[in-house]
Amino acid sequence: MPNRLTGQSSAYLRQHADNPVAWQPFDDAAFAEAVRRDVPVFLSVGYAACHWCHVMAHESFEDPEVGAYLDEHFVPVKVDREERPDVDAVYMSATQLLTSQGGWPMSVFLTPDGRAFHAGTYFPPRPAHGMPSFRQVLEAVTEAWATRRGELEQAADAVARAVAGQAEDLRTALAAGAVPVPAAGDGPDPTAAALEVLLQEEDPVHGGFGGAPKFPPSTVLPLLERIAAGPGGPAAEQARGLLGRTLGAMRVSALFDQVGGGFYRYSVTREWSLPHYEKMLYDNAQLLRAYARAAAREPGRGDERTAAATAAFLLRELRLPGGAFASSLDADSPSADGDVHSGEGAFYVWTRAELAAVLGPERGTAVADLMGVAAGRAQPLHPGRVLDEEEQALWDAARPELAAARAARPAPARDDKVVAGWNGLAITALAEAGVLLEDPALLLAAEEAAGHLWEVHWDGGRRRLARTSHAGSAERSIEGLLEDYALLAEAFLALYRATGATAWLRRARTLADAAEERFSHPDPDGGERAPGRIWSDLADVPAPLLAAGGSGRAQPLDDVTPAGAAVLAAVLVELWALDEDEARARLVPSLLGPLQLLAQRSPRAAGRALTVQAELVSAPAHVVLAGGTAEDKLEARRAVGPAAVLGTHVIDADAPGAPGAARGRTAPGGRFTVYVCRDFVCRAPVHTVAELREELAAGD
Repeated sequence: MPNRLTGQSSAYLRQHADNPVAWQPFDDAAFAEAVRRDVPVFLSVGYAACHWCHVMAHESFEDPEVGAYLDEHFVPVKVDREERPDVDAVYMSATQLLTSQGGWPMSVFLTPDGRAFHAGTYFPPRPAHGMPSFRQVLEAVTEAWATRRGELEQAADAVARAVAGQAEDLRTALAAGAVPVPAAGDGPDPTAAALEVLLQEEDPVHGGFGGAPKFPPSTVLPLLERIAAGPGGPAAEQARGLLGRTLGAMRVSALFDQVGGGFYRYSVTREWSLPHYEKMLYDNAQLLRAYARAAAREPGRGDERTAAATAAFLLRELRLPGGAFASSLDADSPSADGDVHSGEGAFYVWTRAELAAVLGPERGTAVADLMGVAAGRAQPLHPGRVLDEEEQALWDAARPELAAARAARPAPARDDKVVAGWNGLAITALAEAGVLLEDPALLLAAEEAAGHLWEVHWDGGRRRLARTSHAGSAERSIEGLLEDYALLAEAFLALYRATGATAWLRRARTLADAAEERFSHPDPDGGERAPGRIWSDLADVPAPLLAAGGSGRAQPLDDVTPAGAAVLAAVLVELWALDEDEARARLVPSLLGPLQLLAQRSPRAAGRALTVQAELVSAPAHVVLAGGTAEDKLEARRAVGPAAVLGTHVIDADAPGAPGAARGRTAPGGRFTVYVCRDFVCRAPVHTVAELREELAAGD
């Protein structure tokens, strides 16, 4: 049985293509081979930027003796959790049930049909710290499979029932707290409850939420922004303060790469002083959007600088030929002839001596003091506070020199896998930032990436979206999840808002329709009065996952990316507003879940769904343009300004495929005519940009 990882779209899988292990991808052929040989499957799950995945690979999977033993007694299957989050989620649940912990690399032993019976994470090459060696684990499982097969089968059945039970318990608990999605002004306000919990969970000393490890709260930032932008009052003021404190704390911390821009995955410490050095596309895309929006709403706080540096990082280090974006940068740097700048995080840290060597003794000492570098230690650079004007000038002069010197170090590896949904996040962020930061290059990058995703990932004949691609070739065997369809549709809507080009609107509609077709079916308990849909995160659930207790049912909870169901709900709300299509709106309640319960218990895990709810209870706004010249319409769009991407649609009624909100908005005699509409009601038309500005000001 040969190693089948060569040519895979996943860099993580390709990293293991030369192992002396007959690795198989997670597919029907691998499990059929296990059935044929009647041996267990050894499932190894990780990702390209995972430090301990690299360690275990070097210690064990590159060992020919270990490889030979694996091949003889198991069917070894390798999974990239970023490519197959469906696989990762089911077997992570099993691992946590079996071991009371989880993490990556994840090592799971399965029956030939896919049920888990033993699991762990990293195993060392030799016994250490109370842990058995990996070889000892393999031998113990082999012996048990040969002599105690019945016990293992019983254990596998119990784990599968528990995995299925966990998912069912969650659905039952959520359903027990469900409330109908209220119309404007009706029922309880989940966002108020969510804000109260978030204020209680804030770290009052260091900012952000919770203790160590501390992650950027990317998926809840849009909720805070939405509440802050709402009607004046205590809630808006509290949300504005919480959002500003959170963004401010991250901006000056070691979580942000002060030299090269972009954010690391998380902070090991509560005070944001020591990052885990992976750089992920999904984090940087969501944070770019948050900082660009913050800069537009409250300029002068430093958010614009952070947004611009993050966008520059994306374009410089993650952008691929063709315009799409790579998944991540590794935490580790390769060793080059014993270079001290190799290993985890080594690319990014500095000693005082190194700063002095680049900047000269006096400036080097000043920058070391400013950026918190202690004597005798290599550390990430961060001020931990807002710089004054003189300090900022010192840093602005030093940063390019340090960036040039750092570029000579061995750079972390890049995972060039293109993930559709994560690219959707990046496209949305760049499209909005291009308008908000007045940088046309960012908008152009967003358009190029979107064009690439549509050309490479979308199969129009089959109406299928591939989740991943590599080097311009889609991995057609892995269909996108609900989140991929939803996040890419959202990206196309962002481009429509930013450019007015109706081609993006048409593509968003296509993906929304395909998502409904692929990921939902009628709810048999809905009845005629309350028709609804049951949604799944997967279009088709693989047989091994079903055997292991998985169901594929959609969850309303965010992870590192917003919940696919919640994003699709946001897409449908926007399409409803644009096209005035009530059929879109009727699907939204079935996607959002029990908002009141989630708001009261876990708002950080339901930020996107709660944001959609907040959008439902406010009126959509449109500026519809008809007649006149292209220059007239361009000037009108400029007059709308940042609002064009922050919530007010600018619609060209004369464009082919204009949305339904433009119906009946005509230009008598071809004269330039502008309609300002709120609550699906338009004011009397005006005919000049100056009058448009007056209308917009009157509505603020």
